[in-house]
Formats: sequence, C-alpha cells, structure tokens
Amino acid sequence: MTIVQLEYIVAVDTYRSFVLAAEKCFVTQPTLSMQVQKLEDTLGVKLFDRSKQPVSPTEIGIDIIAQARTLLAESEKIKEIITDRQKELSGELKVAIIPTVSPYILPKILRGFVEKYPQVKLIVWEQTTEQIILQLKNGTIDCGILSTPLHEGNLKEIPVFYENFVAYVSKNSKLSKKKNICPEDIDMEEIWVLNEGHCMREQVLNICQRRKATKGFQHFEYNTGSVETLKRMVDQNNGATILPELALSDLTDKQLDKVRYFRSPEPAREVSIVVQHNFLKRRMVDALRNEILELIPKRMRTKKKKEVIDI
Repeated sequence: MTIVQLEYIVAVDTYRSFVLAAEKCFVTQPTLSMQVQKLEDTLGVKLFDRSKQPVSPTEIGIDIIAQARTLLAESEKIKEIITDRQKELSGELKVAIIPTVSPYILPKILRGFVEKYPQVKLIVWEQTTEQIILQLKNGTIDCGILSTPLHEGNLKEIPVFYENFVAYVSKNSKLSKKKNICPEDIDMEEIWVLNEGHCMREQVLNICQRRKATKGFQHFEYNTGSVETLKRMVDQNNGATILPELALSDLTDKQLDKVRYFRSPEPAREVSIVVQHNFLKRRMVDALRNEILELIPKRMRTKKKKEVIDI
C-alpha cells in the first residue's frame, strides 16, 4: 500500500471517473487503473463498482476511502511541520466563498494578503453553500467562507464576524415611512429575494418567519446570487429587499436614504471560515482570517445585541 495508491482511490471517489481522476492526478488512465487494481489485490477487496456509471465505491470501499482521506491528511502534516518552521508562508491556499459575501470582502483583502504573503498562491472560487460543503468533505478545497451555523458535525466553524441585515426599500413601500422596522412590518409580496440554493434567501425568509416564495414581481424566472441585482430591482421596479450591511459601502447618498435598520436585536448573519476538523495549512487559514478582521468594523466582531439568523 502506497501514498500514491491512496491518492488515486480518493481521486476516483471524488470525481467518480477513472479518466477524470487520472487527469486530475496528472497520470495516464491505464497507470491510475493499474495502481487501483494493485491496491484492491493487496487488500483482497473491490473498492469500486466499475459496472456503474458514474463509478461508485462499494460498501467496504466507502469505509476504506474515508480512512484513506484521513491518512493522506495526516501525511500532509509532515509538510506542514516544515512549513511552520519557515519564516515565510508558502504554498497554495484553496478557498471557496459564497457570492453574497465575496464582493464585499474579497477585493479588499486580496491585495493586502498577496503583499504580506508573496509566496502563497491564493486560489478562490465563488460557490453556493451546498457546493462548498461537498468540496470540504471531499478535501478539494482547504477552507470555505460562508454563513453559519451549518449543523455539519464533521466540519469545524471558525466565526469571523457578525453582519447585520438591513432593508432597502423604494419610496412607494410602506417600509419607507418607518425610521426603524421589525420583521413583522415586512410584506413578503413586495420583497425581492435570491433564487433557491442561496443561504441568504433562507435567512431572509427566516427573518420574515414566512417560508414562501415571492409573488409580486415574478414575471420571469430569476436565477442569480447577486445582491447587487437585488438593489437594482428595487431602484428600477420598486418593492423592497434585504441586504447584508457590508453591501451599503458603495451606496450613493440617494440610495442610503432607502436603507431602513431593524430594531434591536438586529437580525444578523454569522460569517465563518469552515474547515475539516483535522484541517491543514493552519497558519495560512489564520492569516486569511486576520486579514478579514482587519477590514471588518469592530462592532461586527461580536454578536452582542444581534440575533443570528439560521440558514
């Protein structure tokens, strides 16, 4: 049994294809298949059901592959020990971030992070919460930045900040007449929300305590994760929407007049860095968290007087 063989079976399990797994491991498909077969012969069990498409692990294969992931993570710690002794951080940090957080923190932290850690290659994807959770479990990314709590026992959440939600309303909305609002004031018939699959949609519906889709302006199927588009919908089509507080930074004075804050305790989302429990690259992850904290207002570092909205 070799580390390379374990890497190959994990790759096949991740991509559910011998061809794609070989491509990701930078070897030929016959080479990868031969090594997987040799491991199966050594263990005396079949790890994959090759008759199925896509390829799927056998019952015993599921347990063995899970152990292989643990062994590979432990082997990577040897490299991490060496890295930790070096003065400079170096290597790759693969990060996935939800679209409703990305535009408000990513552009601001990128330059500072790269300047401080020039030997680190930061690789970032915008993905939904469901996609990030899957990639974390598969080990294809190092960490995710997303709303929590996730209620995933095999993942570790490291809270970074607590961001209030605010209402953004048009002049014809009943909410515009109020200085401060409460969830009971919101009429779901006039609220623009994100499409299915985005955790902020669920949080908005939880704020309103009514789990139903909007009806008021749905003359087309709206499939986007863009908070910026929600603002434009209000500006051009009336109604109202719920925004994360960091989205207010680029508003004009005219647009700021459309903002209405909630009464205390204000609804908020907890934004965390999420990793596997036995995660690697701790120094890089800590550096990323510290970079985010530097740009976040101090009042967002605590959940005092805030109600964290579940996903």
